Amino acid sequence: MKIDLHTHVKLAKKTSFSHDYFKEMMAEARINGLDAVAMTEHFNTWRYEDIYDVLDANYPYEHGYYVAEGVKVFPGIEVDIQETGHILIIGQRENVLELRGRLEPYTEKGEFIKFETLLDWSEEGGFLRIGAHPFREGTPLHHLPDELLRRLDAFDLNGKDIYSQGLKPYQAKINPFAELLGKPVVGGSDTHQFMQYGSVVNHFDEEFKTVQELKELIHRAAYHIEVSPCLETKVKAANIIKALLKQNLSIPEEVV
Repeated sequence: MKIDLHTHVKLAKKTSFSHDYFKEMMAEARINGLDAVAMTEHFNTWRYEDIYDVLDANYPYEHGYYVAEGVKVFPGIEVDIQETGHILIIGQRENVLELRGRLEPYTEKGEFIKFETLLDWSEEGGFLRIGAHPFREGTPLHHLPDELLRRLDAFDLNGKDIYSQGLKPYQAKINPFAELLGKPVVGGSDTHQFMQYGSVVNHFDEEFKTVQELKELIHRAAYHIEVSPCLETKVKAANIIKALLKQNLSIPEEVV
C-alpha cells in the first residue's frame, strides 16, 4: 500500500477550496500509483472548514478516511509553531477539526502556538505526529529541544527539500538526526500541484485502515520510502505550473 504523508489540496493559502481541483488532484494521485494520501493542509489556510464541508457532502468517510476518486484520504493538518517549524498531525476527522478549532487564536504570524503546547494538546486522540522538513532553511526543526522532538512519531523526508538540496545531502542530515532521537523517517511530497505526486512515496508491506494501524506499521518499520528518479522533473514542473496558476489568480508568490 502506497501513501504520501505530506500533501495539500489547495493551490495556495489564500485561494478558495475547489472541488474540481481536488478531484483532479486525487485522480492524478491514483494515476501516480498512490493508494492513499494524508491531507495535511495548512491550519491557517483561508476558510479551512470549507474542505471538510465539501468532502462530507461528496465522499464517504469510513475507518478514519475519505474515499475520493479511488484514493483513501486521511484527515490531517500542518501547524506552524512559535519557535519556527511545521508539524504534521494526522488523525480522525473529528479530532483534527477539534484541534483546528483550538488553534483559531494562533493562526497569525507572531501568534503561533508553542511547540510544547501543541504536543500537549495533540497527545491524546491517536494522532500521528510528524516533524515536517526538519532541515528546511526557512522553517527547520533541528534547533528544538531533543526532549520535545522525541515526542513526535517520525520526521519528514520532503520532496521539496530533496529537490532544493539533493537526496544524498539531505539524507546525510535527516537520517542521523532521526536516528539520534530514536525516530523513523517517512516520505512526503509536500505537493500543492498534482505533477509532484509520486516524487516521494511510502510503500507499506501491509494494508492499513486506521491512523493507529498506520502508526504501528511505521513504528515496526514495515515500509520503505521510494524516491522517484523523476523527482527533479516532477517538482520543477509543479513549481512552474503553480506559479503560473497563482499569477493568473493574482496571488503573491510568497503565499504557499
